[in-house]
Formats: sequence, structure tokens, C-alpha cells
Amino acid sequence: MSSSQSLLIRHARIILPNGELMVGDVLMCDRQIVEVAPKISIATPTREIDAEGLTLLPGVIDPQVHFREPGLEHKEDLFTASCACAKGGVTSFLEMPNTRPLTTTQEALDDKLQRASHKCLVNYGFFIGATGENLPDLLSAQPTPGIKIFMGSMHGQLLVDEEAALEAIFARGDRLIAVHAEDQARINQRRQEFAGIHDPAVHSQIQDNQAALLATELALKLSKKYQRRLHILHMSTAEEAELLRQDKPSWVTAEVTPQHLLLNTSAYEKIGTLAQMNPPLRSPHDNQVLWQALRDGAIDFIATDHAPHTLAEKAQEYPNSPSGMPGVETSLALMLTAAMQGQCTVAQVVNWMSTAVAKAYGIPNKGAIAPGYDADLVLVDLNIYRPVRREELLTKCGWSPFEGWNLTGWAVTTIVGGEIVYNKGQLNTDVRGQALTFL
Repeated sequence: MSSSQSLLIRHARIILPNGELMVGDVLMCDRQIVEVAPKISIATPTREIDAEGLTLLPGVIDPQVHFREPGLEHKEDLFTASCACAKGGVTSFLEMPNTRPLTTTQEALDDKLQRASHKCLVNYGFFIGATGENLPDLLSAQPTPGIKIFMGSMHGQLLVDEEAALEAIFARGDRLIAVHAEDQARINQRRQEFAGIHDPAVHSQIQDNQAALLATELALKLSKKYQRRLHILHMSTAEEAELLRQDKPSWVTAEVTPQHLLLNTSAYEKIGTLAQMNPPLRSPHDNQVLWQALRDGAIDFIATDHAPHTLAEKAQEYPNSPSGMPGVETSLALMLTAAMQGQCTVAQVVNWMSTAVAKAYGIPNKGAIAPGYDADLVLVDLNIYRPVRREELLTKCGWSPFEGWNLTGWAVTTIVGGEIVYNKGQLNTDVRGQALTFL
């Protein structure tokens, strides 16, 4: 082992793979964790971090983001988004196909991978998008975590809302299918019913709980028929959570966003269209049921659905205002703050934001602090609270729905592949992540 490539963290409060806490040291070399022990003796490493009083977690894997490149770089790009990831303790991400051009071919996927290799400070993977007409690409594209299907809430060519077209995708191949589950027919009907209303709060009535439940029921039906690996993105309703609690095959997983756990329809009054997302925010009752489903395993993990738009775009009158909000910078601090408030444990946050994601998507050597695992880590401070400030955000869109929230567990140091990419407010923009692999 060459000490010139090593990094040693000392005196950290380490969350071990079994969820237990150990105060000790972690040695990294050649992108991997080499040793985890109460005390590690080594000839002087090139770099050493004294982590006294800090908690060491596996880096967050955010499995649903929209980073807008190519084609929509005025909102965000792979460089700015990966800077925001590093600041938020996110060391890997899986990005969605609704860019311009759409990621629906091997060529488009290769283009994104090439861009990311030059621009991304953290590790990356990209979904292939279903159009209903690109089945050969869906079967053959590599490397990708899976197929993304927009069952609803319109997305041009990416909208696949007819059952026959959906069934054709579920029936062939064995690749993971991740669905945005909203019923487009119901949304269209309710959009007509509520036409002419410009209060953004009506968004949650147009794309209501029933629209989400109908689509999730259909996806589950097709998944069971073909025993096809299914992942339900950004689950938002109590009804969906109860459905999975009663009927969840072993090959089905689901995620929830911090927004759907922590925000509800009351946010429209406070922040207007900044609270508008798809699927929409729900009721306080939905918040409670989603929390319980996450704790008891009906929902498997957390994703942000980071979907930035400029403040000028968001300032348009509803329904011309776009849906989506940024999230990679605040997700870990939000969840760790919830842990400090007794909603869950820090070990559960680690599972939901790292370990379970790596397992669900078959990402090897990620999501745990143990020898042989990749050295993707984040040191957080659980003793200091700091508010979310717009002027401190690194996302290009420059705002957060959680502005003013007082949070703990902010990243102090983020490490990607054994390299310090973020430390005490400073980015190292020379670090580059790697393309993720999927088993």
C-alpha cells in the first residue's frame, strides 16, 4: 500500500453496517476502504482528518434526480448539480431521461456518460427512458440502473399511459422498471374540471391521491403478472403505502422524497408555486402514513427527485408554472434533523439514503463503511444547527422549498473515491466521480 494515496479519518463516530456506532478510525487507499478499527496505526498518511465530535456515514446515493443536461442547462447542469451533491453529502446519483434530447437511445446515454466523466465531482448513473416505441433500446442499453416510465403527468414522447404499451415493456426483458405512477387520463379529466383556477394549491386536487393510486395499482398488476422487477418512484399517498403494506412482492421496491415526508398542502400558502411538484404535496395524514411505511419497510428508501427550475419560471402564474424543486443539498440534513427529533434513527437514515439504494439497484461496494467498500463517505456535525440560506446554495436555480428551516447534520467533509471533494465550505473541483456499475 502506498501511503501517498491514503487518507485516514481519526476519532469519528462511525455508523457501522450493523447500525451500531463505534468511535474509531477509517483508512482509505486506492478509492477503497482498507481498514475500520478503534485505532489504526500507520506510517504517516498523505492526508489525515481529525473527526473528533463528527459522525461518519456512507455517502448518500440519490436515486432520482433531474440534472437538466443536455438541453436545459439554464436550470442546472452536471457540474453545478454535482457541486450541490458534494455540499449535501451526496456521493452518487441516478439521473432521469427527460433531458433534450431525451435519453432513449444508447447514443444519448453515451453522450451523458461522456459529459459526466468530464464534469461530475461525484459518481453517476443514467436511466434509459421508455417511449413505447424504443423497446430494443430498453433491452440493450448499457450501463443503466433501469428503465424509466412516465405513466402520467405528461412528458411528451416519454409519456407511456396506455396499458397495452406498458404491458409490452413489462413483458420483455428483466431490467428494473422505475415508474412515475400517476394516471394521465384522470389528471386530464380533473384538469378540465379545475380549469381557470390559478391558485397553485389546486395542483394537489388535479393530480390527486386517486390518480397516484390508479397508476401504482396498474404497475403492480403488470409487475406481478410478469414477475418483473418494479420500483415505484416518489410515492406520495397514504393509499399507495397501504396498498404496498398489504401486497408487496419481494421484487418490488418503493421510495419517498423528503418533501412528501416533511411538506404538505399547507406549503402552498407560504411559498406558492415553489411548493409545486409532481406528484404533488399531500395532506398531513399522508405525511404520517408515509413516515410509518418508511419505518416499517413498506417503503424502502429516500430519493430527492431534484428537479430545478429558475425562479423566473416558477414565478409564472399556475398552471404555467413548472413542477419540481431542488433537493440534493438539503436531503441529508433534513433526514438527520428528523432523526434528532425522534422520527427515526441515524442508522435508519443511513439505510434509507445509502445501503438500501445500493442493494435495490445492484450497485456493488457502495452504501457501507467496511473494508472493500468504496471510499465514498460524508462527515456530518450533529451538534450544530444552521438555517437553509438561499445565498449559500450551489444549485444553479438558487432556491430551496426549505429556505429558513433550521437543520443539523450538514456535511462538513464529503469524500468521493478516497478524495476530499468538499471540506468546510470549500469544493475541490479537480475531483471526478466514476460511472456506476449495476449488477
